[in-house]
Amino acid sequence: MDGAELRAVVLQIVEELSTRHTNLSAGAVLQRAQDRLGIRGLKDEQALLTFFYDLFRIGYLSWGADLANGAPPWFHVTDVGREALAQHSRDPANPDGYLSHLNSRASISAVTESYIREGLNTFNAGCLKATAVIVGAAAESLVLDIRDALVSKLNLVKASVPKDLTDWRVKRILDGIEAVIKAKQVDVPKPLFERFQANWPAFTHRIRTARNDAGHPISVDPVTADEVHASLLIFPQLASLASELKDWIDKSYSSGVDEKAI
Repeated sequence: MDGAELRAVVLQIVEELSTRHTNLSAGAVLQRAQDRLGIRGLKDEQALLTFFYDLFRIGYLSWGADLANGAPPWFHVTDVGREALAQHSRDPANPDGYLSHLNSRASISAVTESYIREGLNTFNAGCLKATAVIVGAAAESLVLDIRDALVSKLNLVKASVPKDLTDWRVKRILDGIEAVIKAKQVDVPKPLFERFQANWPAFTHRIRTARNDAGHPISVDPVTADEVHASLLIFPQLASLASELKDWIDKSYSSGVDEKAI
């Protein structure tokens, strides 16, 4: 069975039923999914059950429709689930749709993709702390790709490389990237520079904060499901911006940097 199709169909059915009925039943979802997908055989039936019950584990669905019908097979869509269903084709609960959306917006390295794939797996397994750390690593991979492109081009045009770009600390590397790009503001296409100025610091800070909170064991729940979900939703936008920046650096960056500005 095509896993991407299975996930998309189940999410679509839950969305359809939740807009029409207040009392939802597991049997109605599973029966519709079986009919729509043409499921036959134990292996496919179990694959359908596995994904459907995953939606309860990650908090998109919860058992019980109301106090009078508070146990299975009745269930309801949570607030987090409603937000996810509004964009189910690319939500992290649908890894194939998410990755398709990501790859349509950005060109990412094999290293970055390997981390984000694992992040989707841990998110759907309900491992929020692990997801925060892994998505943070994926974001750092994007940052390092930009750094490498800048250092390569600065060496090519025989410009000095700022110390921050060769530092091992990601925060210093981020500062170095920002300084170099701002020093070339007049050469960067205006829409790209405006996106960089508005979104690059916010996106990287948001994801790194969640990663750092999860990476320091000072609390049982250092990150919430909403925070981790937000990091995953932000990531394609960050990847798109990083991809455009790297493309500009590779094709259009030239000498003449105001080194005093760096």
